[in-house]
Amino acid sequence: MQDMEHPQRQTVAVSESCGRCQQPLARTQPAVRALGQLFHITCFTCHQCEQQLQGQQFYSLEGAPYCEGCYTDTLEKCNTCGQPITDRMLRATGKAYHPQCFTCVVCACPLEGTSFIVDQANRPHCVPDYHKQYAPRCCVCAEPIMPEPGREETVRVVALDKNFHMKCYRCEDCGKALSIEADDNGCFPLDGHVLCRKCHTARAQT
Repeated sequence: MQDMEHPQRQTVAVSESCGRCQQPLARTQPAVRALGQLFHITCFTCHQCEQQLQGQQFYSLEGAPYCEGCYTDTLEKCNTCGQPITDRMLRATGKAYHPQCFTCVVCACPLEGTSFIVDQANRPHCVPDYHKQYAPRCCVCAEPIMPEPGREETVRVVALDKNFHMKCYRCEDCGKALSIEADDNGCFPLDGHVLCRKCHTARAQT
């Protein structure tokens, strides 16, 4: 970014030429010095819209001068707010964001520098909200089966095509905690019921 509020009027030698039109700059002509070159005042214009830049703030892009509006149009736009990204850019899920605009779609907490998960529509969620929304639910307590705060993994028990928290995986009759191993303390199902060995035997005899 350069300030052309007070452009230097150079006294130029006849041999010098304009950086745009390549025509000679007469000694008596006022000129603009910018980007390491001299220009006729009428030639020093925005590369895109050709607005005169004398006395204006301009930006250099690949060696060419741009007015502020045209320069801004060349910048990537934030996927959330749609505004140009003029400062730090965060790239995630293949899109560009202002860091403050990259937030969870559920609770709007900032996701910069933290773990996040995207849904099938490629929308970012903080980890707790993703699990609350998409994790399988326990058939006993109906709560999502998700990692405890501060942990990244959890155990889900599947029995009789049903999902259970480990703590909810108990005999339906006596409430005894069931082992997930195939041993005497495991599940002995009967007619779609999750039972311990003792309660299975008692039901089977009635």
